[in-house]
Amino acid sequence: MQAVSAADSVSLAIQRTRDLLFRPFRWGTYLKLGLVALLTEGVGSNFRSSTSHRIPSIHKTITYATFHSATAQITPIQITPIQAAPIQAAPIQITPIQVAAIVAAALLAIVLTLVICYLITRLRFAFFHCLIHNTKEIRPGWRLYRAQAARFFRLNVVVGLCFLLMTALVALPFVAGFWRLAHETHAGGPPDLLMVLPLVLPLIPAILVLLLTGIVADLILRDFMLPHFALENASSGQAWFLVRARIKAEKRQFFVYALLRLILPVIATIGAFIVLMIPGLFLAGAVAAAEYAVHSAFAGATGTAAVTRILLEIFFGLLAFAFMLLASICLGGPLSTGIREYALLFYGGRYRALGDALYPPPPPTFAASA
Repeated sequence: MQAVSAADSVSLAIQRTRDLLFRPFRWGTYLKLGLVALLTEGVGSNFRSSTSHRIPSIHKTITYATFHSATAQITPIQITPIQAAPIQAAPIQITPIQVAAIVAAALLAIVLTLVICYLITRLRFAFFHCLIHNTKEIRPGWRLYRAQAARFFRLNVVVGLCFLLMTALVALPFVAGFWRLAHETHAGGPPDLLMVLPLVLPLIPAILVLLLTGIVADLILRDFMLPHFALENASSGQAWFLVRARIKAEKRQFFVYALLRLILPVIATIGAFIVLMIPGLFLAGAVAAAEYAVHSAFAGATGTAAVTRILLEIFFGLLAFAFMLLASICLGGPLSTGIREYALLFYGGRYRALGDALYPPPPPTFAASA
């Protein structure tokens, strides 16, 4: 396979995605591959923001005036505010059993997270096998790359721990300032904005650097190093050495690829959101109307009727969730598949083993003997 530019790889990725998912088209296969693609490519995150207004405390005597209509005089009245006693929070008492339960729950959450991440890594290799061989079976890749997926999972854990350590080191200089701010802030009131800004503004560049570092590490691991693990059974050091050599040889193309790799999914996600917005609003309105009708029909019900109302509300909620999941797979599946095809096609032109797997070379021909 010849090297393809980052821009030209887009059209090839669309073509291979269409061939894998729609030729021939079968609903079961389409939903299966779409769900696997969504799980292996991940989802976005939510951001919450809240605002609050600071209520200034009263420390001085306030002068009010009352107008007497009979005398038409203004009489000043001195009102001294009542000093409220400070509210002291009751000390939190935690028993040894509660401490043990918290530690056990934390350990269980860590173990479950690692197990889920390992299974997703196995799925990632299985889906890689589907894409490079244009096959719709997940099981062969799941079995074939078991050892490689385990080593790649361990590498991801090490990289994740290093990233957490780097995050802690970056945040360490800011901890003392926020701790001092928490102690200087009046009890029950929000902190002063003039005291927060000097702490937050220097933290913004550090957050951006960490975010960029995480994105670059994810691209290098999943898009470039994973094929070496799968096809050559390479170690972490060998895979990184080969990837770094290729990046140094074509810095401009890899930079363009990284930009497109980040921008194109955002544009596609916005388009999918616009497509889903009207059906989503219609579905939300229909579910809300059904829930309201059920609630009104069984208002004040007790016994069996109350249980029936709860079951109907759960049914309509699950039905709405199923429709939203189906829509997410139908739209997000091709998008996630296209992203992975794009990564494979771009790097396949620079990694011969991957390129030959994507587009097998024709068998050699031998001239007939005279």
